[in-house]
Amino acid sequence: MKPTFRFFLAALLLAATAGAADYFPPRGAWEHRAPAELGFDAAKLQQAIAFSVANENPSSKDVAEELTKTFGAREPNFKLLGPTQPRAALNGLVIHHGYVAAEWGDVARTDMTHSVTKTFLTTVVGLAWQRGLIRDLADHPADYLPAKEREQLFSGEHNAKITWEHLLRQTSDWSGTLWGVPDWADRPVGATPADYPNRPMHEPGAFFKYNDVRVNLLALVTLQVWRRPLPQVLRDEIMDPIGASNTWRWHGYENSWVTIDGQSIQSVSGGGHMGGGMFINAWDMARFGYLFLHNGKWDGRELVTEKWIALARTPGAANANYGFANWYLNTGRKPMPAVPASAVRFVGNGQNIVFIDWEHDLVVVVRWIKNDEALNAFLGQVIGALTDAH
Repeated sequence: MKPTFRFFLAALLLAATAGAADYFPPRGAWEHRAPAELGFDAAKLQQAIAFSVANENPSSKDVAEELTKTFGAREPNFKLLGPTQPRAALNGLVIHHGYVAAEWGDVARTDMTHSVTKTFLTTVVGLAWQRGLIRDLADHPADYLPAKEREQLFSGEHNAKITWEHLLRQTSDWSGTLWGVPDWADRPVGATPADYPNRPMHEPGAFFKYNDVRVNLLALVTLQVWRRPLPQVLRDEIMDPIGASNTWRWHGYENSWVTIDGQSIQSVSGGGHMGGGMFINAWDMARFGYLFLHNGKWDGRELVTEKWIALARTPGAANANYGFANWYLNTGRKPMPAVPASAVRFVGNGQNIVFIDWEHDLVVVVRWIKNDEALNAFLGQVIGALTDAH
């Protein structure tokens, strides 16, 4: 082959790669390409998909029943406060070099996504920080509230120490009751129910504890900062610009209403633990992940700053595998040995997963896979199917 022709082919390949990297799907469509064209061994990719289907979460598809069974058995006075709905079977998407390499199952179905909701919430917090509505993450949220709300939510020496960063990292150890649920009632600690209200107290920032009551507190104080419904903020600032559908909904609880500037607004929940949270389809989840694969930019427009993403991806001192909620990190490849250490997951109960892999230019959405072990094996098989993997 003559050198000139070889360089010509190389230039064509570079142009094709650049074009793929710059592709942003228009609203209502996402271009598919053959797996082989996108650098996959098609048979191996199909094997990975078959593996995921074989490892669907075996629990009841009646989400209300499953939540009551799972949490009601160990949480005192457990009650569903927000809406639920039956779920679909396992489904998913693989996006590589910007194009759809595979889809399977009912990816258009709008389902609960549980704690992936937390990543939408912390993104809305990030938008407030970008605009200067939150000046510094080391600030105390109490200082952003009117006197009445400050006294209700952050009274006492312990709660007064809590910062935005503590809430974002789930290290606040906030103590109190919100929407009728005490903090200690969420995944309670102790040998008997009598122990629960007397849980050990931890200095804010020193101890990681996954707790939806405290995440719901983050949603409430963020609502007070924006002074308008957080789903509207998310729609205007993120979901409409990335071309998401109009089918997603972000719910709160039947009793999570507040009045701001004379307007009654529902404070949304950060997950589906007690019902509510984000109801969304796999396509919109993939668009959200694709935004972060492109470091917060969508078709030349910066929606989320790279500085915020860097903060969200930074391990917390109290949990090396967790950034901001719900950025699950792969520090040292210990949580997910089959994927790069730099990859992240947005994780919801069930499991609902948005996987972002910058090293392989890859976004994977998989919904209702049974556990971390199956997820790790599945993601490893997807990456293993890449013929251009490094």
